[in-house]
Amino acid sequence: MSEVREKDKDGWKVRGGEKLVDPIEICDVGSLPPPGDEERLERGRREYLKGKKGPEAEYFEKIVLSSFLDKLECGLTLPNYPQFSDMITSFLESMKGVRRKGEGYLLEEEPSVKQGEEVLPEIRVLLEHSDRMEERGGVKMKVCVTGPYTLASLFPGWDESLFTLLSKPLSKLVSNNLPKTKGLRVELLSLDEPIFGVDDPRLDKGAEGREVLLKAWEEILGAARRKGVKTLLHLHNTSDGLFWELENLNAVESHVGDPLYSSPETLRLLEKRDKVLKVSIAKTDFDGLLIQKVGTGERVGEIWKRIKEGKERAEEYLEGVEEMKLRLEKVLERFGKERIAYAGPECGLRGFPTYESALECLRRTGKAVREVSSHPSHHFL
Repeated sequence: MSEVREKDKDGWKVRGGEKLVDPIEICDVGSLPPPGDEERLERGRREYLKGKKGPEAEYFEKIVLSSFLDKLECGLTLPNYPQFSDMITSFLESMKGVRRKGEGYLLEEEPSVKQGEEVLPEIRVLLEHSDRMEERGGVKMKVCVTGPYTLASLFPGWDESLFTLLSKPLSKLVSNNLPKTKGLRVELLSLDEPIFGVDDPRLDKGAEGREVLLKAWEEILGAARRKGVKTLLHLHNTSDGLFWELENLNAVESHVGDPLYSSPETLRLLEKRDKVLKVSIAKTDFDGLLIQKVGTGERVGEIWKRIKEGKERAEEYLEGVEEMKLRLEKVLERFGKERIAYAGPECGLRGFPTYESALECLRRTGKAVREVSSHPSHHFL
């Protein structure tokens, strides 16, 4: 490949008159099906978090490290830490002043991060073994944190003031979980708000809650930006465009089929707000994948049973590489390579029936992105 010597008037690197951009980073949302005993893994997480030594904590440490390395072997260039715990409880239960009651939570005082729990146990494991990453020449990674809107939904009778209260401990957690060592460095912080976009009068146009949520998001994302880390908002629905107003947001993603990836308005807003996309190229609703292949009804339940019994392979029902490539190519064609920074599955893979099938989804995703990126017409660096 010829050396890049030229730059255009806007500072873009060019070769032969063609604008060049960095390769698309391949990332995942975070969660995986536990590869072993789920209850033991959760017990081990609690023990590890408290700094205790013993077989349970060692089990947790071993699974987190091996799963992270598995993600790298699948071809991810920006893997998230392996998330096996519930995305709600793992954050709320690290906060002082928050108490669980039934299926929800109560706020007893202004929330703050519990002493000794400032660093997520998964991040601590990876830092403990950063020499393994250094042996690979250093590893880039992504960190996900559940957002204040999604967390607030677990508090009965909550109002918008809870966004502000939760943003403070969340900002502290973000600041404390962005390591940059010789072996391991965080390059992307994802704020996950899967329930944002549902009908909620508290977020109607003109409602005070919109401005309060926007400020809470800015505070949390700003904690990452101040450390030189790029930011991403993970959504399932982009019908409410409040997120476009975020100054501390670099990138946005949603599910496969969301209008974000097909609307002409997206390109206008990407350019106006100077943002990029993470393109979701693989569906992660395993029931939905089964229905696409075999239809609804008893057949879906039968297949799940056969997979759990080891009589059928879940991998047979995953989307193929060509289907994933087509999705990415369409978005590249619509919005241009300058506005596509990341690609990966649409959501976490915890709902997959087996650990192996989740890894296969990641392998196919990685292969699809690499094959599209390597095509000469795209002019990636």
